[in-house]
Amino acid sequence: MSQDINNVVLIGRLVRDAELKYTNIGTPVTKFAIAVNERRKNGDSWENRASFIDVTLWGKLGESLHDYMTKGKQIAVQGRLNQQRWEKDGYKHSRTGVVAENIQLLGSKSGGTAPPEQNQESSGNAGENFDDDIPFF
Repeated sequence: MSQDINNVVLIGRLVRDAELKYTNIGTPVTKFAIAVNERRKNGDSWENRASFIDVTLWGKLGESLHDYMTKGKQIAVQGRLNQQRWEKDGYKHSRTGVVAENIQLLGSKSGGTAPPEQNQESSGNAGENFDDDIPFF
């Protein structure tokens, strides 16, 4: 029997500055969104279409890269898709995002300082004790 594969690699630009929080037990969690552009031909002209993807990065990697993850910065994200499902006010909701396992900062928005060593692994434990009533990525 074959196993399923859940792996995604994206390169895009940060939509806003990354947000760093800590769970109740002190685990760092960095949340951000990236815009990934797709260029398509429509008749005689080309159109750009952006997809906006929410990303969550658990552990020290996000903590160390947080200051460098600013709006407009191009990054590469490797991770897995994660779908959150919840019910609120009798309505079912769902949201799909990416749980990052590796981040690479690419290029520069406007020069800037070089980031610290990026080849660390994040500790990818989901924060079971995170006190938030709305699921997030």
